[in-house]
Amino acid sequence: MSYSVKENYFTSHDGTSLFYQHWKPRKKTNKAIIMFHRGHEHSDRMKHMVKELGLNDYQYFAWDARGHGKSPGERGYSPNVAFVTQDIDTFIKHISVNYDIKPENMIILAQSVGAVTVSTWLHDYAPKVKAAILASPAFKVKLYVPLAIPGLKLVKALSGKERFVNSYVKGEFLSHDPLRIEEYNTDKSITRPISVSMLTDLFDTAKRSEEHTSELQSRLHLVCRLL
Repeated sequence: MSYSVKENYFTSHDGTSLFYQHWKPRKKTNKAIIMFHRGHEHSDRMKHMVKELGLNDYQYFAWDARGHGKSPGERGYSPNVAFVTQDIDTFIKHISVNYDIKPENMIILAQSVGAVTVSTWLHDYAPKVKAAILASPAFKVKLYVPLAIPGLKLVKALSGKERFVNSYVKGEFLSHDPLRIEEYNTDKSITRPISVSMLTDLFDTAKRSEEHTSELQSRLHLVCRLL
């Protein structure tokens, strides 16, 4: 089935306009799959899912998190995970109101860092969504420098300024598909930096999310962790 694709913006909780894409099938439907990309990435990185999932009776939405893709903000910057979860909640409400799609008719699909922020949103906001699929959630991020997290916190505290860490991720770490590897490695819109504030808070939040996994499962019809 063919889809019409539109680019749009929604106004988030702090007044920032964040970018998203909308794939609408010819068939009228009030159901949606809402996709949240990996850390460092953007909505185009998930557009292949629209065709590959083959669920033609759904509308699809995917955003660019603030500081990523076509959304504004310093590249890779967000104050903390709670700030992003507010963005998520505002985005979901925007879709519900503007496209007449109830949360109980929404399936949330999130990857990696996106899966961590979505799991936090599911726990803290308790939305009545139909399902949530958390693919390879980044509950543990390997940093090769010993004591990296306390060290980064100390450097930031001493400098009084925001610091950034560049990603070492390559396409070979994410897929065995040569096409997907090539797409990642040549994508100039990949945002390599991540703010120290976001990175350190991600570690703390991931621990909390893991502790509440069973609680999330009891709230939702489905929570899948594809490890």
